[in-house]
Amino acid sequence: MARTGTGSRPPRKSPRGKRDDILAVATTLFGRDGYEDSKWADVASAVGIGSTALYHYFESKLHCLYVIMAEALATYQRNFERITKESADYPSAIVALLRHEYDLNEQEVLRNRLLRQLARARTRELEFAWATFLARAMEQGVIPEADPRLLTRAVLGLHNSVWHWYRPGGTMPLDQVSYFYVPRCLVVLGLAPELAETASGD
Repeated sequence: MARTGTGSRPPRKSPRGKRDDILAVATTLFGRDGYEDSKWADVASAVGIGSTALYHYFESKLHCLYVIMAEALATYQRNFERITKESADYPSAIVALLRHEYDLNEQEVLRNRLLRQLARARTRELEFAWATFLARAMEQGVIPEADPRLLTRAVLGLHNSVWHWYRPGGTMPLDQVSYFYVPRCLVVLGLAPELAETASGD
């Protein structure tokens, strides 16, 4: 029979739950203060464990960073595949892909900042996915013919530049940023900026 009353202890958090806590805190610190300026010991303190206990979950601070990056890219890839499959046509899919990056909570914004700063080399697969997608749109005559890879880099360069300056809690909300950037990305693609208003972004 389980013990109850004032002498009973609260249930201990599972190793997976503690690992998730570490990832969340590390994402906040790395995204806000920069990876190099963030202390591994500060992550432990914020989670409420000793510094040595971190090594039960991650081999090092760098290992934790790689896990954050890998999970972020995996999430982006899943969302990319879901949106492109669910959208009825190329214009609506393009608008939905662009808008999705602005539908984020504060933690996701910080993770994006970290990802853009440190994971440029790991975005090649995402660039390939975009380039393939745009090449198919060109084959269908939906967007003008161009070098798909160069066009991808032009669009994503503009699109991802937001995370170099955007800060959670700033004076400009993300939906306002979206209304500014998405039409301009569409122009780069050779599409009418008005599609940002008429095509479904859901």
